[in-house]
Amino acid sequence: MTRKQWWVVALLFLATVINYLDRQTLSVLAPELRDRFRMSNTDYSRVVFAFLLAYMLMQSGSGRLLDRLGTRRGFSLTIAWWSVAAMLHAAANSAASLGFFRFLLGLGEAGNWPGGVKAVSEWFPPKQRAFATGLFNSGSCVGAVVAPPVVAWIALTWGWQSAFLVTGSIGFLWLALWLGTYRTPEKPAWEEAEAQPIRWLSLLGYRQVWALVGARMMADPVWWFYVFWLPEYLKRERQFSLAEIGYFAWIPFLTADLGNLVGGALSGWLIRRGMLVLAARKIVMAASAALMTAGIPAVFVASPTTSLALISLATMAYSMWAANVLTLPADLVPQHVVASVSGISGTGAALGGMIFMLSIGVVVDHFSYVPVFLAAGVMPLIAASGILGGISKPVQVHAPRDAPQGTCAQPGSQID
Repeated sequence: MTRKQWWVVALLFLATVINYLDRQTLSVLAPELRDRFRMSNTDYSRVVFAFLLAYMLMQSGSGRLLDRLGTRRGFSLTIAWWSVAAMLHAAANSAASLGFFRFLLGLGEAGNWPGGVKAVSEWFPPKQRAFATGLFNSGSCVGAVVAPPVVAWIALTWGWQSAFLVTGSIGFLWLALWLGTYRTPEKPAWEEAEAQPIRWLSLLGYRQVWALVGARMMADPVWWFYVFWLPEYLKRERQFSLAEIGYFAWIPFLTADLGNLVGGALSGWLIRRGMLVLAARKIVMAASAALMTAGIPAVFVASPTTSLALISLATMAYSMWAANVLTLPADLVPQHVVASVSGISGTGAALGGMIFMLSIGVVVDHFSYVPVFLAAGVMPLIAASGILGGISKPVQVHAPRDAPQGTCAQPGSQID
């Protein structure tokens, strides 16, 4: 990659670290805040639901906004919003107010991935995209790795309100760096020259888009489960203290970080060896979905160490999946609607996450974590089946000059 490409990835990576640091602050503090605000598992699931509701509502909207405003201005707006919302959590005094601030946070954080995928589509050719996406998406894992020790230390030293204030304020430092350095490049040579504007609603008429939505609706909730419920699981089921959560809860996200790099590099390697773009993505995603079943025995083993190791393997596999599924919009549609398709698929992810998060609270209150871990192992297999069966070629969106009227060419035909 060129220096400019490395710099773009670095900026997107840092934004994603901040995104997850702000998001994970509540997860780390959940055991203390649940006791302070007297929240049951169901109450906590409703707080998480509020975040995902806003996340779902704004995914498609943020994608469309980024396509209209451009990556530079759109990303600036979204990170400024979520940084303010993150800091407002310090004013929470009940489960209801905490849920309200989570809703505000979800509205802003929804723009990170449509913006990141759009920036990648602007700066990287297809053979580099999954690796670039994996690099910036690894920021989610780094943020989740950093959050437990940092947030726990701030909370134990200065109080839980300070944890929200400190982590939320970091976004404004990134914003100054972004506005001072990022510029949208000129049209890259690998993009089609004659792609016509596409109406946003017409994107819903393509089978490939719906396959992507369905896959993310089934697979992304598994990640949400580990992100929002892992500290709770470790405390309630494995008897970890807040300090022990700070010591150990980052490990599954470190392995997830590795998964981002492996998943992106592996599909890029297959493409360089002559495999078609979509075929390479599918192979890596199918293998990753199978590996995510490692989370199922984690709830049955007696050893907390073995349980954490199996969860870590499952999170690594998820990130291998994510590096490729997040890249698919750039492989399937022209650059000027990449953020929109990414946002639409993110809506499906958030909808699935909302349903799963609410179900977790009820299931754990009335039964145990066993059905939750079982579902988290099976759902990625269903998601992979949808990708394998529903996506066979890029979306057909424009006709070349020499094509008869009524025929279309694939936007990805040049890259395949």
